[in-house]
Amino acid sequence: MSKRVVVDPITRIEGHLRVEVEVDENNVITDAWTASTLWRGIETIMKGRSPMDAGLLVQRICGVCTYSHYRAGIEAVEDAIGLTIPKNAEYLRTLMQQALYMHDHVVHFYHLHALDWVDVVSALSADPAKAAQVAMQYTDKPIAAGEGDLRATQERVAKLVSTGKLGPFANAYWGNPTYKLSPEQNLIAVSHYLKALEIQRVASEMMAIFGGKMPHPQSLVVGGVTSVRDMLSPARLQEWKQKHATVTDFINRAYLPDVLMAAEAFRQEPSVLGGMGVKNFMATKDFALGHGEYLFEGGVILNNDLGNVQPIDPDAIKEDVTHSWYDADEPQHPYDGTTEPEYTGMIKRDTVYGELPTVDESGKYSWVKSPRYNGEPIEVGPLACLLVNYAKGNQRVVAAVDGLLAKTGLPLEALYTTLGRTAARLLQTKLVAESALETMDALIENMLADESTYVEPVIDEDEEYKGHSMIEAPRGTLSHWIRIKDGKTENYQAVVPTTWNAGPMDAEGKKGPYELSLIGMKLDDPTKPLEVIRVIHSFDPCMACAVHVMDYKGTDLGEYHIKAGA
Repeated sequence: MSKRVVVDPITRIEGHLRVEVEVDENNVITDAWTASTLWRGIETIMKGRSPMDAGLLVQRICGVCTYSHYRAGIEAVEDAIGLTIPKNAEYLRTLMQQALYMHDHVVHFYHLHALDWVDVVSALSADPAKAAQVAMQYTDKPIAAGEGDLRATQERVAKLVSTGKLGPFANAYWGNPTYKLSPEQNLIAVSHYLKALEIQRVASEMMAIFGGKMPHPQSLVVGGVTSVRDMLSPARLQEWKQKHATVTDFINRAYLPDVLMAAEAFRQEPSVLGGMGVKNFMATKDFALGHGEYLFEGGVILNNDLGNVQPIDPDAIKEDVTHSWYDADEPQHPYDGTTEPEYTGMIKRDTVYGELPTVDESGKYSWVKSPRYNGEPIEVGPLACLLVNYAKGNQRVVAAVDGLLAKTGLPLEALYTTLGRTAARLLQTKLVAESALETMDALIENMLADESTYVEPVIDEDEEYKGHSMIEAPRGTLSHWIRIKDGKTENYQAVVPTTWNAGPMDAEGKKGPYELSLIGMKLDDPTKPLEVIRVIHSFDPCMACAVHVMDYKGTDLGEYHIKAGA
């Protein structure tokens, strides 16, 4: 007899996500549904506003990857009006994007995802001296992993436990048998968790040097950037380099060793050796390095055919709302997309926790739309980016992937797993960090001949425009689409990474990456579904990007009439 497991909310993410699965008598997941419970409304807010304000407004979509939406909103307008920005502006935007990646991926691995791999309670029984020796197995220069560092970490966590105020370590499934790290390995990871709290601040400061602040930077405008004095200041350039060196050092001496440690410990754990139901991947060209070179190239892989990476066709993208709480008769291209809410509610049924409201999988059950590429679901994100570039023979990516596989002794097929998705995020972080100085050098070289950072945009109110931007955000391919009429925004749509990954079933019954990643996995204890959370976290969900908006002061942002089902 099947049982329903409800995980609501999925914690340690940005936004509101609910996951429900059906398990059979052997606790194997036979079906899965992911639902976001907060309405998306940013498109409605954009209508009638000046396109020049698009970037500043849409970056409020999210409080984490604010810069990505900021940049995408600006560049969608630039594409619409046919404006090419100066090279200095392109390089400065790239430097800010690189800082964002170094911040976001470190925060995700340690503060959002690590506790799915690391048993904090186990670390309390570790031998700090032994743990210090274990750390040397994964790097000859471990950071925050000397015996004294580890003993201090252990005492710090023990004090939290003794007070009963566990903070971020509360309400977890400690002791779950799918945890595989030894007490000493757990202690090393907890130490790095705490150290990463310091490092993420430095990465935020990197962004603020050229962005003005973090989050919600303010130096991008349609036509270029405004951080001219920072660009021309040798002291500011050097400050960026110093902070870059600090964060890169942590990536190499903590993040990389911890992923190697996890790969060794979990290489036989079934719950992390699946998690790949969709075998279609998409990534786009991004990260200008100078002289026309980009760190990552773009393309689409369908049916896992690595020998046939196709160029992205923007016209092939449509959003389906058959099982989403929106009203639309057919899949819509983003240029013509609508965001008309149609909430139909939930239904009560028995679960492993008793009777609860649950999604109505036969009807509508999520505020996330379902993007499709030529009718097919697509996974986006660091893994998709690496697979596209590996398949295209990008030498940097091939060397990084092959190097990690050689160190771990794992085959290429290991990338197609939850563990592989987590490792791919590390490799992407390293590649971005290593290449960032090339972007800086290209900026300095270009400034010797040209100091321009801005081209004045012109919008003719008698003409109509449409344009889009497609970039790589930390969670994957992000696109913003705008139509301009009478000098105002007539329509606006954002198709974000988490929408691609978290969308519900479409009209053809095809599930997206989140849902398919869970089917077939066995749970040790359905009432403590750590395995579900670990798989979902490997995508780095950002539901605030996929669905929004809220106003904490309770101010009326607008009045909307929602067609509710009976």
